[in-house]
Formats: sequence, C-alpha cells, structure tokens
Amino acid sequence: MTETTPSPQASEPQIDLLELLGLLWDSRWLIALVAVIGAGFGVLYSMSQTPIYRANSLVQVEPEQSGLLAVSQLSGLNTAGIGVGAELELLKSRTVLSEVVDELGLDVSVSFNYYPYIGKAMASRFNGATGQLADPLFGEGYAWGGEILEVSALDVPAGYIGRALQLTSTNGGWKLWASEPGEGQPVLSGPVGERVVGNGFTLQVDQLVAHPGTRFTVVKRPKLGAIMALQGGLQISEQRRESGILRLEFEHPDPALARAILDVVGENYVRQNIQRSSAAVAQSLEFLQQTLPRVKQDLEVAERRFNDYKVNAGVIDIGAEASILLSESVALEKRLEEIKLQRQEIQRRFQPDHPRYQEWLFQIAELETRLGNLGGKIAVLPETQQELIRLRRDVEVGNEIYLQMLSKIQQLDIAKAGAIGNVRVVDNAVVFNEPVSPRSALVVMVSGLSSFLLSCVVVLLRGFILGGVENPDVIERMGLPVYAGIPFSKAQLALEAKQRKKEKSRTRRGVDTTLLAMKNPAEPAIEAVRSLRTSLHFAMLGADNNILMISGPSTNVGKTFLSANLAAVIAQGGQKVLLIDCDLRRGTAHRLLNTSNQKGLSSILLGQSGLAQAAVDTAVTGLNFIPRGTAPVSPSELLMSERFETLLKEAADQYDLVIVDTPPILAVTDAAIVGKHAGTTMLVTRFGVNPAKEIELTRRRFELNGIQVKGVVLNAIVKKASAYGYGSYRYYNYSYKSEHQS
Repeated sequence: MTETTPSPQASEPQIDLLELLGLLWDSRWLIALVAVIGAGFGVLYSMSQTPIYRANSLVQVEPEQSGLLAVSQLSGLNTAGIGVGAELELLKSRTVLSEVVDELGLDVSVSFNYYPYIGKAMASRFNGATGQLADPLFGEGYAWGGEILEVSALDVPAGYIGRALQLTSTNGGWKLWASEPGEGQPVLSGPVGERVVGNGFTLQVDQLVAHPGTRFTVVKRPKLGAIMALQGGLQISEQRRESGILRLEFEHPDPALARAILDVVGENYVRQNIQRSSAAVAQSLEFLQQTLPRVKQDLEVAERRFNDYKVNAGVIDIGAEASILLSESVALEKRLEEIKLQRQEIQRRFQPDHPRYQEWLFQIAELETRLGNLGGKIAVLPETQQELIRLRRDVEVGNEIYLQMLSKIQQLDIAKAGAIGNVRVVDNAVVFNEPVSPRSALVVMVSGLSSFLLSCVVVLLRGFILGGVENPDVIERMGLPVYAGIPFSKAQLALEAKQRKKEKSRTRRGVDTTLLAMKNPAEPAIEAVRSLRTSLHFAMLGADNNILMISGPSTNVGKTFLSANLAAVIAQGGQKVLLIDCDLRRGTAHRLLNTSNQKGLSSILLGQSGLAQAAVDTAVTGLNFIPRGTAPVSPSELLMSERFETLLKEAADQYDLVIVDTPPILAVTDAAIVGKHAGTTMLVTRFGVNPAKEIELTRRRFELNGIQVKGVVLNAIVKKASAYGYGSYRYYNYSYKSEHQS
C-alpha cells in the first residue's frame, strides 16, 4: 500500500471573460438555432393574433363665447367657463357613452368559432371578396375566413344576460341555442333581416354570410359592463397643455367599428354640450319672463304717482340743477337694479364665500354708498324738487329696466333657438391602414432576441454547472498532474463505424482490428499517446512494480481506447507488453483488438486456465492480450482472490509492462481492488464530460482505499474557443508526416 499525500486545495474559481466568450462561440450554432426557432414562434404568434386597428379624432374645447348666448355677458357678470380637464371627464362619462352603447349595440358581443390553434390565423389570411367564403378544411361548424354576422337587436331574459348563446347558420336563416347546438331545441330560429320574438328572446340578424352549420357565439352583455369596457378602451389626452385640443383614440379588431365609436362619441358629446348651453339660457330666460310682469307693474305705478304729483303740485318740470342730480341718480339706480336682478343667477352659480359672490356684494355696497352721497345733495333742494326727482327717477329707472329686460328676453330667445356649444369636432375619426397590434416585426425581434439571450444563459450555466473540465489547469489545481492531452480522433470513429457495418453482415469476412495505432499510426491522437509513453517511462521509474492500472470516473471516457493504443505503441518500441481487460462486466477490448473472448481473465480466476493459455497474440508484435472472458456472477469477489494476485505477479515477471484496463471507480469497486496490486495508477477523463467535482471525488475514492493517483490523461480534446488556455496541449493541431506520406 502506498502512502497518500493530501492534495493541495484548489484556489477559488475566477470568472474569465475570454472563457465565457469561448463557451458562447463554441455553441454558436446551437444559439443561432434557438434564436431562429424563437423568431419562428414569434412569427406564428403574430399570425395567430387578431389584428388591432387604432382610430383617432380631434375635439376642440373653446373658452365660453358669450355674445347672445351667455347670460354672464348679458348681465355684466364675468364668469369662468368649464376647464379642459372637466370636459375630458365628461367625454368619458356614462351619460355620453351610454348613448354610444345603445346606438351601436355594443352590449351585444359576437365571436366566431375558429378551429383550435390555427383557425384564427388561417381565417385572418383569407383575402377573398366580400361575400366569398373560404372552403372548410376539416371539422364541422368552424369559420375559415370570409364569415359575416351582424346583429342589430338582441334581448334575453334576465337570467341569460352575460351568458354565451350559440347561433348556427342555416340555408337562408339561423338558429339560436341556449345550450350546445344539437342538444334540445333552439330557443329561436328565423330568416335574416327579420326580428324574431319568442321564449323571452328577441333577435334580429341583419346580415349573415357563412356556410350552413357554422357556429357563432352571441352574448348579451350588461349595459354597465359595456360602458365600462368602452371607458377602458377610450383614450383621451390633450394635444398640448392649455391648447384646448383633445385627442381621442380607440383600438378594436374591427376598424370600421373603431371609427364609428369615435364619431358617435364626438357627436353625442357636442350635442350634450349644446344641450347644457341651451339649458343655462333657458333658465335665465325663465327668470326674466317671471320677473318682467312685476317690473312692468312697478313702472306703471311709478308713472301714475309721478303724473298725479305734477297735477296736484302744479309743477311742470324740474330745474337745471335738479335735472343733473336726477340723471346721476337714474344711472346709479339703473345699475343697482341690474345688479340686483342677478341675485338669483349669482346664488345659483356660487357660494357666499366665492370671490364672484363677494365681488357682486361689493358692487351693490359701492352703488348704495354713491346713492347715499347723491341723496345728501338732493336733500338741500326744495321739497317739491326733491319729490319730483324721486318720482321721476323711479319712472326712468323702471322704464330702463323694463326695456333692457325686453331686449334680453329677445336675445335669449334667439340664443335658445340657435344655441351652439363651446366644443366642436375638428377632425372626424380615421383609422390607420396598418394594425397597431400585433407589431409583427417587433414581436419577431423580441422573441428572437429573448431566445438568443436565454440560450446564452443556458449555455453558460451548463458550462459552469453541468459542463465537464476542458482546461487542464483545473485538474492540476486539484494536485493531479496532467500527463497528456489526447485529441479527439475522427479516424477512430470511422474505423468503429466500418467495423460495426461488417459485424452486422452474416459473414464476418473482412472483420479487422480497429486499433488506431495499427491503422493510422500518424494520427495526432497516436502521436499524443507516444508522448504519454515517454512521460510514463520516467513516471514509473520509482514505482513498486511494472503494473500500470488505467481507470476513470465514469463510462465512455476512452479508457479502453487509451489502454489498447498505449500498449501497442509501447510494444512497437520493442518492449514486451501484456494488456489485461479487467472489466469483467462490460469489457470491450477484444473487439478493439479483434480477438476471441472465449477464454480470458474470468477463466484464470475460476481456475479453468492459466496465463499461458489465456494470453493471446495480437497483430502487434510484442503485445499479448488477456480478454475478460465470459461474464462471471461476482466479479469483485474473483478479483479479491489469490489467483488474481498470483496472475499479476506472474505477468509482471514475464513482461516488461503490464497494463490493466479497469471499470470506472465511481460505478464499481473493481478499480480499488486492482489498484492495490498496481505500482502506478493513471486516471482517464474525457474533455467536457467529467466535471471537476467528479474528478475530485474519484481521487478521494482512490485515496480512501490507499491508492495514489499518479496523474491524469485528458482524452478526446476538441478545438474550442473556450479552451484557449491549453498551451502545450494544442500540438494536435499539426501533423508531421514522412515524405512518402505527404
């Protein structure tokens, strides 16, 4: 038993940017394929989606233009109009949209019955003329393109609101089912273009173009739900801040319906705006008409008193000074009465603490103060002149107020008859020719890019988590020297394929060895084996014996390939070599050397033959081979027998080198048993297959059994961008042939 020495701890792994780029470059074709597949799925997704079209229109909200229309200007009151923000909310109000739902029948939902997965995409690609239908491919009741169903009226019992009803087309008519078609009787049936009532249902189909038996789904939606859906789809924004221009947008699969919705929204909004304006005019007109009789009565009383006083007092007219005071007093009184007439309008529009209300009170107080000052001047006149001024003032003020009210009533009558609002539709709705969704180019680009990035992430994760060792430095950091790197041989694959083809034939004529060292000795892989031979010569100088065990962590790492070709190369150097296939379960070295497997190691261990009888000659001079023989029941127990130890001692005495090919140590314990008799143990790992943890576990498994691994051979190396740091292991890129081989 050899002493084990602790292996140095591997340094912390570091991220190498060039290695990352190399991993991606090595998998470039896989990444490209995944990206193309992802883009293909993006194309299929785009084709399966219903195109969505966008309609837009412009509405202008102007400041309230008074003229004959606004009471505020007629009354001299400065009021502010409704802001754009309020108009925006009014556009989306239930009052406006409710009429849109009723006018366009948006509470009735109609959907086609497409074949699963592919039906909608195929129907959308049908470009026949209006009224032309696509031929059904397979299945019954499916829409394949060109179908039209227009429903103008649908009423259902309360319990069926929101429930899906099935409508099937017939020759010249339709049938409506409350359940699946064919189950029971239809609740309604009738011709196209007529309203049919029965069983609590009402339906009128205006247009139906479909093959007989085509199915449609019809739903009577709750009106509030239809309004809320319309509110959610209607997008309104101000073109530019404080511009008063509102942009309306709506998206729908039916471009004509999207355009119609915006047009009807604009029309209803303008109409309701006019109604709001005319309603304000009507209220003011009603107030003036109710007040006019009282003003006329007061005027008549004032005139009668004035005339009676002149007759009784015998006064014809007032003096010059009194006339001036009278004119000023009449103007102030008229203005005061005008402002007082605004009381009802002010109280209706504003709260007492509103600035407009406070301004109105201030105007009254100011006029009353001026009238008080003017009254002081009148008080110094003779009593007769004072009374004449008062009576004359009442007459003139009343007459002015009466005439002004008559004028305003006429103006409001005209305003009511020709009322216009402060909003108007600037641009009617238009629809873009190209759908806004799905954006096929964007979907394909995003899906392709996402697939590309995802594949890159998977490649990197696979390389760092599941990938095997590709750099010898990783192995050497574990304390295991790498003795050689064997390049991957395509020539060996060709030999094995040719051999399998011959073995499948009924005659084994022409079956030959697949030993690469014999068939193609100039192959770079064999040159690497020769380099390993030289390294092993010096490595085994201090060994206990001339027995070399070759093992590996797992299957399919190339142990048998390396063992057989190494034995052949050493034998070609003039040494006497014995190769033993110690894999009693699945050994295949006899196929590689094209020898019989009737007698072998199992025969020796069972006492049925000896070394001389089991060892066979090979095509290589100086190389003898002991195949595994027939598979025994308990291989491990046989390897622990004294016969096996005796066999190895005898072989070591008769041969210059004994090479033992063993099963993988992580699979079975055979290699640990054989390793106790071997002077040198070599480990074979496969490039990109065995992870670092697996190699470390293999080394520890040998050390637990008292076996020291001399070194590692990295087999089947391929040229990869991620393996840029191999240094001397890149020699297999070149070949050095004799002149007659060139």
